[in-house]
Amino acid sequence: MKTVRKIIEIDDELCDGCGNCVPSCAEGALQIIDGKARVIADMYCDGLGACLGECPLGALKIIERQADEFDEEAVEELLAKKEQEAPAEQAPAFSGGCPSARLQSFGTPEPAVAAPPRADLSATDAADLEQSALSHWPVQIMLVPPTAPFLKGAELLVLADCVPVAFPTVHRDFIKGKAVLMGCPKLDNAEFYIEKFAQICKESGVKNITTVIMEVPCCGGLPMIVKKGMEMSGVNIPMEQVVISTRGQILDRRQVVAA
Repeated sequence: MKTVRKIIEIDDELCDGCGNCVPSCAEGALQIIDGKARVIADMYCDGLGACLGECPLGALKIIERQADEFDEEAVEELLAKKEQEAPAEQAPAFSGGCPSARLQSFGTPEPAVAAPPRADLSATDAADLEQSALSHWPVQIMLVPPTAPFLKGAELLVLADCVPVAFPTVHRDFIKGKAVLMGCPKLDNAEFYIEKFAQICKESGVKNITTVIMEVPCCGGLPMIVKKGMEMSGVNIPMEQVVISTRGQILDRRQVVAA
């Protein structure tokens, strides 16, 4: 039965098929088809708009129009079918769209290309430097939905984009054992990030947050973005801030006190 109700509308001209919106739809109503996000059937969309904040281009909005009524039973059947066809721990978050935005969780970290041996390193330290500690993909804040499975109950590391270039042992000393998000507080959308971190803090159950920034003034905005997001969420999570010099030294390391 059709009725006038709220439902998602997607602007084809704005949508680039990145797929950020897909995993944020708990009902499975969204899918990338022919390079664009689509509502696969009106009855799967509850019209609440959980997906809106995940679109970096603003291609999604809520409108009122005549549509099939939301059908919870149909949603349950759809989700059960998807789970049978592609188990969550093995399936990508969506098919099609930008490959760099496809959610992936890795098992054992892959070894990196080995550097020439160094006489000043122990065998253990040398092995650590030759192995990537990254456990998931993507890592850019813009591309990771708050509902990403690798954020659940994680220790969260938030890196300024320049840190991995300046700090040579970032994998061993910071990334190992953590979920990683990266961004630039100067070049990226700060307000969007605040809202995203608010959702992450509220929904993911992260254990703690470490922000690692450069000593340059523009980098100082990143921990403030995370802190404001945490305050907006109403959840108090232990937070540490680390400052790296442009020559790759740790200049400061301290606990951040929530408001």
